[in-house]
Amino acid sequence: MMNNTMKNPVGNLPQGTTIIGKWHKERYTIVRTLGYGATGYVYLTRSSKGLAALKISENSMSITSEVNVLRHFSKVRGFSLGPSLLDVDDWEQLRGKQSFSFYVMEYLEGEPLLSFVQKRGMEWAGILILQLLTDLETLHKEGWVFGDLKPDNLIVTSTPPKVRLVDVGGTTQHGRAIKEFTEFFDRGYWGLGSRKAEATYDLFAVAMIMIHICYPKQFQKNGESGLKQLEEQIDKEVWLKRYKVVLMRALAGEYSSAQEMKSGMLSVMSQRNSSASQKGAAQRTVNNKAKQGPASSTSRASRSGDSTQRQPVPTKTSSKGWMETAVLLSVILFAYFFYLYGQIM
Repeated sequence: MMNNTMKNPVGNLPQGTTIIGKWHKERYTIVRTLGYGATGYVYLTRSSKGLAALKISENSMSITSEVNVLRHFSKVRGFSLGPSLLDVDDWEQLRGKQSFSFYVMEYLEGEPLLSFVQKRGMEWAGILILQLLTDLETLHKEGWVFGDLKPDNLIVTSTPPKVRLVDVGGTTQHGRAIKEFTEFFDRGYWGLGSRKAEATYDLFAVAMIMIHICYPKQFQKNGESGLKQLEEQIDKEVWLKRYKVVLMRALAGEYSSAQEMKSGMLSVMSQRNSSASQKGAAQRTVNNKAKQGPASSTSRASRSGDSTQRQPVPTKTSSKGWMETAVLLSVILFAYFFYLYGQIM
């Protein structure tokens, strides 16, 4: 867990402080603090190459570990879950008496996951979770578990929207003990598993992120079974209840891989889309019959040899234009979401 009360000589560095690399001589001027955790502080900095995120720590071993993770990720083709590594160096203070290791990574500009979904609607929550599961599948196949997976570590970049993780401090090799965790997203806290680094640990956290989207203020564990309490919370929210089968399996550790959980999500989405399409088709049929009028009146007129023929009612130009615009917008939206699904498949 994070320990925010520890005294740290590299913590809360003031704006304008310049960190000069001992070996590469690059200069990084602090703009503001981006975050902090058990392994160090992250600052937004400005250098000759533009904005970048710099993480610095007293613990050189933790910095080395995270650098190795980022270097490994950079070799994985098509993997974009975390930021790219830009520089690794040391910062000397007080005439060489103190030295702190740091690394510099790509600064990912975006919007926090929760606020993004709140502004754009719950439809985006499912799409972003699918993206996250796609990258987690790659991460797990490479032998790593993210560990401290939570909304605070997730941002959504734009054009097109893409979920990215901004801190790899808790990333742990498969089979080892989780290095960092946050209680609400930790299965050990809920009594639903160990803190061993394995795919099921991350997938539990994904389910808790989905729950957290609907309960942004979170809630604490009570005296009853953790699984029972979470199920009760799921049943209270319409969006969560739609994915209840997927959520309960992830919470219980029943998915063997992120790909399997992703398939479960896609199945729920496809069923919903199919149901919506059928409902829409049925409504259109009802509307068409209403426009045609009673069939019995037409039949009687035909049988009686009535020479008066019913003339078609002219369609107003404005109505026709509105319909064409609606169809065009539907095509554009369908093409856009089809593109997003292509990114996560």
